[in-house]
Amino acid sequence: MMSVTIVALFVTSFLSGPVCGAEYDYGAYDPARDAFRPGQFPDGFFWSTATASYQIEGGWNASGKGESIWDRFSHTPGKVQRGDTGDVACDSYNKYQEDVQLMKNLGLRFYRFSLSWTRIFPDGTVAGGVNQDGVDYYNNVINELIANGITPMVTLYHWDLPQALQDRYGGWVSGELVQHFDDYATFAFQTFGDRVKYWITFNEPWVVCTAGYGSGGHAPGIQDSGNSTYLCGHTIIKSHASAWHSYDQTFRSVQGGQVSITLSCGWTEPFDPDLPADVIAADRDLQFQMGWFAHPIYTSQGDYPPAMKDIILQKSLAQGFQESRLPQFTAAEIASISGTYDFFGLNHYSSGIVKDKVSTGQDPNFWTDQDLESTVAPEWPQAASSWLYSVPWGIRRLLRYIKQNYNDPEIYITENGWSEEEADPPILEDTGRLCFYMGYINEVLKAIDLDGVNVRAYTAWSLMDNFEWAEGYTERFGLHSVDFTDPNRPRTPKQSVSFYKDVIANNGFPEGADVTTMVRNMWEECRGGPAGWAAATRANVGLLALSFLVTAMYNFLNM
Repeated sequence: MMSVTIVALFVTSFLSGPVCGAEYDYGAYDPARDAFRPGQFPDGFFWSTATASYQIEGGWNASGKGESIWDRFSHTPGKVQRGDTGDVACDSYNKYQEDVQLMKNLGLRFYRFSLSWTRIFPDGTVAGGVNQDGVDYYNNVINELIANGITPMVTLYHWDLPQALQDRYGGWVSGELVQHFDDYATFAFQTFGDRVKYWITFNEPWVVCTAGYGSGGHAPGIQDSGNSTYLCGHTIIKSHASAWHSYDQTFRSVQGGQVSITLSCGWTEPFDPDLPADVIAADRDLQFQMGWFAHPIYTSQGDYPPAMKDIILQKSLAQGFQESRLPQFTAAEIASISGTYDFFGLNHYSSGIVKDKVSTGQDPNFWTDQDLESTVAPEWPQAASSWLYSVPWGIRRLLRYIKQNYNDPEIYITENGWSEEEADPPILEDTGRLCFYMGYINEVLKAIDLDGVNVRAYTAWSLMDNFEWAEGYTERFGLHSVDFTDPNRPRTPKQSVSFYKDVIANNGFPEGADVTTMVRNMWEECRGGPAGWAAATRANVGLLALSFLVTAMYNFLNM
């Protein structure tokens, strides 16, 4: 598996345009790679938007809801920009019917949202009792969606763990949470599964574990990157598998739904595509981002990816530990976890460039475990979020990578979006977001048409501006603007609403459609233009050099 992956990265890097010994300009416009491709998505393609409970609902202590770790975290001074909280957020707890009309106006067929665990089980446990008002709220949301022709896709966990479980067990570092999550998931399947046919167990466990239990920048604010980060991931993987089996054994035959997990991953390119160490580092970065969770679930071998196991063991022993800081699965757990999916949920936003860089630090740390250094191309447009750059071709390469490495699954893109800064008046002519969606959606179409990737859904993040975690309301991802200074939280469509609505109505970019004409007119402005074409002009040694490169790769992999 690893040698196939590295060969694929070598070939991908070469075909992107570099010549031996040349520095590849990842920021250049490449006509062969970046040109607009008209066409339509497959019949039945799912167009969606997404939100999360803590980010939009508000009603943080309404009608019997319990405290979550994000309630506690945002109420702690200094944890969130300006002291912003999700206490009211978009007030979707009271305005969900209005929100559904926004979706209907867009022409959506799907809507992805999450349940608040503490709105249903205030202390996170079945023994603590069910909050019927919370159940009623989600029944109302689901029924309103269906009445308007919109299929619900429900995420069980989008980061708002019950604070009681954090206090009692230390959160996701404890295996005790596996059963509590299974109890919660089983209740949700039993209560809502007659109408909900698409379930996601966890949203972005990488972020949960690295930011919540590593850097401490997210709730619950634990700073233990070299240990708790890995314990968190271990518990979440086991919790996901347990919930999947509960659905498979008890509900699937009656309800006919699907259950999977959503993983976040950016695409990664090697700094020097001709340097084997950088090519291997690029793959290692993908393994630490996505393979950490995807390899145990989506491969027949199961278990953590070898790249992670080998390097963390090596680092751990060098730091004086008797065993790896990466927990081990039993053989039975490996077998039970492998195959616990019905589709591949993917959140993708950005890309990066990495080089191999050995770190010899003695302090256990998730980041130094990886032995790499990350950068970006200076030409890549940057969003308001410090981590987000527009690199549309990255999503196509990542989709192809998933197809090649994870058993060619059906892929549901469950988040993809662009942030702009908070502004007064708000930014309604959101050209940056429009360009972002234009490029990324077209690259998804290329992945389907040209690479044979089985992408079934595309989800724009987000339906509306909302609480952006530790950044509060300073960054805006919404298709609709929300006025957080107005108690009524009015929603106003941005320019990108009209664009996304037209894409949905046309199921892509068919010849002759107004949206296709608009995209063609804006393409050079959004994707680099003639100056980009000139910058992309590089020497290419063609098929002869490719044959030499393949020979070199073969020799390297068989040393």
